[in-house]
Amino acid sequence: MSVDTASRADRAEELRNALVDTIIADHEAKGLTMPTEVERAMRTVPREVFTPGVPLEKAYENTAVITNRRGDEATSSVSAPYLIAEMLGQASDALGGLEGRDVLEIGSGGYNASLLAEIVGPAGSVTTIDIDPEVTDRATACLKKAGYNDVTVVCADAEHPVEPSRRFDLVIVTAGAWDIPPAWREQLTSDGVLVVPLRTFGMTRSWALRRSEDHLVSHSHRQCGFVSVQGDGAHQMRYVDIADGVHLRLDEGQQTAPDVLSDMVAGILTQPRREAWAGVSLPPRTVLADLDLWLAARLTREAGEFVILTAQEAAVESGIVAPSWRFGAPATLDEGTFSYRSALRWTDRKFDLGAYAHGPEAAAAAGRMVEHMRAWLDAGSPSPALQILPARTPTGELPDGTVLDKRHSRIVLTFPTVNSG
Repeated sequence: MSVDTASRADRAEELRNALVDTIIADHEAKGLTMPTEVERAMRTVPREVFTPGVPLEKAYENTAVITNRRGDEATSSVSAPYLIAEMLGQASDALGGLEGRDVLEIGSGGYNASLLAEIVGPAGSVTTIDIDPEVTDRATACLKKAGYNDVTVVCADAEHPVEPSRRFDLVIVTAGAWDIPPAWREQLTSDGVLVVPLRTFGMTRSWALRRSEDHLVSHSHRQCGFVSVQGDGAHQMRYVDIADGVHLRLDEGQQTAPDVLSDMVAGILTQPRREAWAGVSLPPRTVLADLDLWLAARLTREAGEFVILTAQEAAVESGIVAPSWRFGAPATLDEGTFSYRSALRWTDRKFDLGAYAHGPEAAAAAGRMVEHMRAWLDAGSPSPALQILPARTPTGELPDGTVLDKRHSRIVLTFPTVNSG
């Protein structure tokens, strides 16, 4: 080994350990603990091998590295390390450890598969599948270079069974899914676990779901974002422009056609803005991602359309909108009145929750949204749970909760510590 090669290897190890230290600190700030087996793997696998052409320092930044694009759209990436660690932690916690497990990864880039290979060890197995031959070719080459020759790489559409007769302890999906195809459940062992970034109500969460006969029951969830699933499982999100750099995201079969919605919202943000506040002082660690799903469940039962507000940075900076999160804030549109969860209002390191609204009934709409926020706080800020059942399941056999119908599934969202009815 040359001096330059040795120096680069030492620098990579230094960066790798610093990255893992950062992720552990991030876990602690979120109230999470990284499993020892995940930490060991992340300190071992050379991420730079799976990001060819990227400077060493960038390979060890705590962000995703885009590896393929179609126009402006990212079609594959090496996921952000902190998110990979969280999802592997979800899998480990749900299964009580991953050593010796048989794993199917859906969405291949090589890096996550190599981490899984380290964790499951020689007694386990890792199969990774992707629909894009460029991705699987790159994954195969990178895995070989990194020394992980026992990972099976498959190029196929994972909407369908990889090996129909085979069962896996863990199916982990590293692409954003709108639905759960039957193959993912059926390829699990009787008590196997599916970890999947699933879009519900236009918002993505990584759910760890345990199989229970013909349905799946959630074990944990994390906020996340991923490149969308391609192939037969793809689902096209629709967008409606509401102002320059401001959009409504439609993802769950909203009843109003996009062109009609576009007419309804034309110029609505030029109308006076009304606001309402919960009048609370919450600590910074309050998990508001749970609130967003609570609002989705409550607001979809009311009149009008539940949508997601997204905005470009310039639109937020100019004050056109002030959403809770510019990449996706809960919002409603009802008879010409538009309301959404607003940015937080901070006072002395504590914050209040609020809503902004525009239109003829703006004050009332903002007030209603805030009442739902207060209800969540009064209930003890409960965390959501999911049950995912086959699409053929009769309504009378569904558990209580908010039902979301997909192509293959009926998803029931509940908040177990409260009466979700």
